[in-house]
Amino acid sequence: MSEPDKFEDDLLYALTRTGEGFRPEQADQAGLVEGGYQRGRRRWRRRSTAAVVGGAAALALVGTGAVYLTGSGSPSGVSTVAAAPTGAAGSGAALTPASAGASTGTPTATPTAAAVVTGDEVLATFKALLPKGDITEAVGRGTEGSGLKGTFASAQLVFDDGRGKSLFMVGVQKHRKGQGQDRSCPDPKLNRIDACSVTTLADGSKLFLSEGYEYPDHRADTKEWIAVLTGPDGREISLSEWNSPQEKGAADSRTDPPLTLDQLRVIVTDRSWDRIVAGVGYDGVDYAALSTGLSLPDRQAILTGLLPAGVTVAKFDGNEVVANVQLAQGGATGSLVVRVQKLQQPVDEAKELSLGATRLPDGGMLKLYGPGTANPKGAPMAEVTRGDLLVQVGEPPTGKPLLSLDQLKAIAVNAAWMGDK
Repeated sequence: MSEPDKFEDDLLYALTRTGEGFRPEQADQAGLVEGGYQRGRRRWRRRSTAAVVGGAAALALVGTGAVYLTGSGSPSGVSTVAAAPTGAAGSGAALTPASAGASTGTPTATPTAAAVVTGDEVLATFKALLPKGDITEAVGRGTEGSGLKGTFASAQLVFDDGRGKSLFMVGVQKHRKGQGQDRSCPDPKLNRIDACSVTTLADGSKLFLSEGYEYPDHRADTKEWIAVLTGPDGREISLSEWNSPQEKGAADSRTDPPLTLDQLRVIVTDRSWDRIVAGVGYDGVDYAALSTGLSLPDRQAILTGLLPAGVTVAKFDGNEVVANVQLAQGGATGSLVVRVQKLQQPVDEAKELSLGATRLPDGGMLKLYGPGTANPKGAPMAEVTRGDLLVQVGEPPTGKPLLSLDQLKAIAVNAAWMGDK
């Protein structure tokens, strides 16, 4: 992903965070929550299918991780499933795992880096946690040779306990702190589901359980029951089952999927997943590795000192690399995104970034984007590279800009961003 593309993701982040200051009407808010819930389900399913099946259509993950999407709390009135005891098998006695002695406690330790996880290992781990039954069309995908760069492992199979075939999909991934997506129950007025709950377990993990349907509009009766465990170590283990041998396009083979929600809970919380979790790489961006050492307050102080007279900072937040800023000037407001980071491969990346750039007196390279520049596409932005340091300052493409491109340039080229260098 090119630097301008990364920056546009950060602009989207800014727009998202700025929008938090505007409260939609109750009905609109419910619609937004439900839309996000459905998109999240579809995103996981697409990722699962791509990882299991592979091929040219495998998903490409967003590289910046700059947009944080969080769900709201469970709306009142949603029917809930009673929280199962943490670390207990619950109804797991009915599971009869094929691997004797498989533990069913929730994970508490953070896995350390491990060797490559094979698809066979993922599939074997999953099979061992299922009750007795016929398994067909089984396939696993590990971290080796993955188009997702080792950040996702999965398995898929068709299970039959003698009462009808059911499709199962399980996916394992790991998110860095603050880069995961909280799950919440949808508003039952917008999407009828039979049961839903979000429970915090003893070790801080969160367990999402849902008895829902493949189609929110119920144009078919195919059911999808889901269990998702997210842990303090960043793990996300997602398991879905259907009352059909296919996700779509096949007749339902039974009234309900074969396993209860408590049985799904036992599977996703089992400690045998620790080995898989340890072998899966973190997705998203390691912002700590890209940090220049300037804290968020440091960057706020620098920016405040560089703003034109009369322009003030109304809000300043972000992470180790990207800062989202809300500006004010009299009665006018505006947004600004400031990215300050170390280049991971300074020579190669700086060479790419210098193409079409203007050399500054101190040897740094400057590129300008926006109307009237050599790079007219995209939002107004000033970009400066000095050795292994990259600074980008720009405004979202919507609304009337509060700062001119020359003012963005004056902020970006200032040597204050170099800190103690």
